Amino acid sequence: MNKKFSYKAITGALIVMAAMTLSCDDDLNVDPQNAINEIDFLNNPDNAVQLVNGVYNKMLDYDMYSFSWIGMTSITSDDADKGSTPSDTGTDKQKMDALTFDASDISFNDVWKGRYAGIYRTNNALFYLEQLSIDATLKNRLIGETKFLRALFYFDLVRCFGDVPIVVERIDLNDTETINEVVFIRRPKADVYAQIEADLTDAMNKLPLKSQYNQNDLGRATKGAAQALLAKAHLYQQEWNEAFDMAGQVIASGEYGLLPNYAEVWREVGENQRESIFEVQATLTKGLSGYTDVQGPRGTPDLGWGFNTPSVNLSNSYAAGDPRRQATIMYVPGVLWDGFIAPTTWNNPRYNYKAYQSSIAESWNGNKGETAKNLRLLKYSDILLIRAEAAYQMGNTSEAEDRINEIRTRVGLGEISGITLQQIYNERRWEMAMEHDRWFDLVRTGQAQAAMAADGKTFIVGKHEVFPIPDPQIAVSGGRLTQNNY
Repeated sequence: MNKKFSYKAITGALIVMAAMTLSCDDDLNVDPQNAINEIDFLNNPDNAVQLVNGVYNKMLDYDMYSFSWIGMTSITSDDADKGSTPSDTGTDKQKMDALTFDASDISFNDVWKGRYAGIYRTNNALFYLEQLSIDATLKNRLIGETKFLRALFYFDLVRCFGDVPIVVERIDLNDTETINEVVFIRRPKADVYAQIEADLTDAMNKLPLKSQYNQNDLGRATKGAAQALLAKAHLYQQEWNEAFDMAGQVIASGEYGLLPNYAEVWREVGENQRESIFEVQATLTKGLSGYTDVQGPRGTPDLGWGFNTPSVNLSNSYAAGDPRRQATIMYVPGVLWDGFIAPTTWNNPRYNYKAYQSSIAESWNGNKGETAKNLRLLKYSDILLIRAEAAYQMGNTSEAEDRINEIRTRVGLGEISGITLQQIYNERRWEMAMEHDRWFDLVRTGQAQAAMAADGKTFIVGKHEVFPIPDPQIAVSGGRLTQNNY
């Protein structure tokens, strides 16, 4: 296996450790009377590392990158349909597919709670890390890792909900005034992006290069991961020069490259390889909850729930001979890459190949609900696409063409000359299909209304650019959290 870094966390009785595994509210609650014992305990550098592992560990939970995230980021888009069976709504996934969702839907609350639970863990971890007397290099690295993760969680939140609360300090659950003024007050998305940029700038100055980690730490946040996420944050704000420069730093580092075989990027053999910038690390003993099971083929033999099926729209969008179609979409019936027969007894004609976990040729223990499959969050091909789009917007079409042609050459397609912005958008769709960026790309580029109409959906301008703030969160805030235009 290529994955080496597992999210092993402290399991002692200390309250700070208990806080790392409880709900959002409990994440805020650390008894100051135990602070001295906790600090003494955490002066052991191994324990400090495990404290940060507790933040990474959150990414494996069901409310992070499982059913709700899949619904919001993929089923909503023209890349995918709800899937499963007509009668199985997935609670609210039929509403995601039809763009008829509202603030009461569970998916929004899951994604909100999951990210803020992760943020509360980062804030607790940073509070203790700043006080520890451990090796300065290790301490800086751990702070950098934690700030990268906090920026990642906020990047998810701002893309989904727009204005959101910014919580960057350890909060006492009994401090009602601070909770009312900080936790329950939405801040402008420009402020959220500013916080993301601040965290990532600090992180990239503290983190090592990918090649500087030993094998046991492969998969931790790196300088390149912080630079890559910062490039993406600039792209979303249409800060073309900054996106161009930051993507260029990732490219110039020489740490990353495209794998020869596109189809292997999402398989176990591609985990943590040159194309990988940051992945959620999953193992057989601590797996990723629900991601493969939710999208696995449904029917006989049963491999999953059958949701998030690639759409006809996506299938038909590829140019003839583009191998990315066959690597992205599992067509039924057929023979899968590992020799498994995809039978006509499955319910749908297409499934997400990138979410497929082989029980024959990859690490497998029979637990479909919590698999050892890593989830790619940042890839080198994404950086090339960011560089190309930013270059085009700056008038540097030769650089845009070079980066796009690098991507096309990898899959054996001819080079483009006289490139257009739409061609860059198309390449981004085909390269990143079913990877949870399509919805956000449509919104940020202003293509959403037309693309949804072409897919038989109605995108309402001024409403659907962001998702609704979850009703339960508004309720618990006593109405302090305001609603989007829903």
